[in-house]
Amino acid sequence: MRRKLEAAFDGKSVLVTGHTGFKGAWISMALRSFGARVSGYSIDVPTEPSIFRNLSEEIFENSQWGDVADKPAMNKFMQETNPDFVFHLAAQPLVSRSYEDPLLTVQSNTLGTLVVADAIRSLEKEVTAIFITSDKCYENIEQIWGYSENDKLGGSDIYSASKAAAEILLSAYHRSFLTKGNMKMATARAGNVIGGGDWSPNRVVPDIITSHRAGKEVLLRSPDSTRPWQHVLEPVIGYLLLSVNLAENLVDSGESYNFGPALRPRTVRDLFNQMKAHIPDLREANRKSEPDFHEAGLLALNCEKAFAHFGWAPVLNFEETIRFTVDWYSQFYSGKSVNDICQDQISEYLAKMGADD
Repeated sequence: MRRKLEAAFDGKSVLVTGHTGFKGAWISMALRSFGARVSGYSIDVPTEPSIFRNLSEEIFENSQWGDVADKPAMNKFMQETNPDFVFHLAAQPLVSRSYEDPLLTVQSNTLGTLVVADAIRSLEKEVTAIFITSDKCYENIEQIWGYSENDKLGGSDIYSASKAAAEILLSAYHRSFLTKGNMKMATARAGNVIGGGDWSPNRVVPDIITSHRAGKEVLLRSPDSTRPWQHVLEPVIGYLLLSVNLAENLVDSGESYNFGPALRPRTVRDLFNQMKAHIPDLREANRKSEPDFHEAGLLALNCEKAFAHFGWAPVLNFEETIRFTVDWYSQFYSGKSVNDICQDQISEYLAKMGADD
């Protein structure tokens, strides 16, 4: 598998939008480890601390600041980088913020996505593009079985609705403009992603790590809610495999794929307790915190399509996912370089995958 990914990406120009974010930084590191020439486009660095600010500068050939909804700027940068592959992750990624700024959320997640698609289509070469949306694009009726790619899209909050809208518009865009032409595309819907380097607000792992570092008790929000927790490398490697198979015409353009864990979703308290096994002095606050906005209690994905079409399946169990995550922060705060930590975990992940050949 490593050789397949190196053969696909070595020397290729790859554009990652949202490269300054948690998942964007990880996919950029993975691409660079397979020999890609990586360029990034983001509006800002979304958190402080930041995984992006701790990466070595040589990871990126070109790093551009701008709004993905700015069509002239995006077109110009697309022409300058002339990518072979595009991974579109730039977004307003938080449900909570969508309540504070719904228009920004829609502009970034919906209009911005179409601007990127149109900029890719303007290139005079063959390009493979993966548009990352969210598992929250499904109309969540809190069913106990996982949502499949053909289930109804929707959303009871602006963030979820914006991701559903992006999926619908990309499907229409493909049928309108891409049945013939130079652009192959797919959308990817991932479950709740955790791992080292995430400092986003209102996310449980950063909240736990930040509280522990400050010597505070951890106040869990909706502790009985279940989520399809998975380590960031699970979908990242899934996106790369999807793009390679799409580029080689082994899967059809215009399709959507789920990326989630194999086992049943776990609760927020399950995650806290598993982290406590590695950080014994974690302390949970003896009071409840409920969100002041709607948040689904149950969410799960069916990922059989990705396995059937190109053999992707999750590698890490729940315990390993938490170990990877806690180890990353432990090494970071002990002074080890982010590049080394990430590369070590990428190598360990591929070894577990049986993919080092």
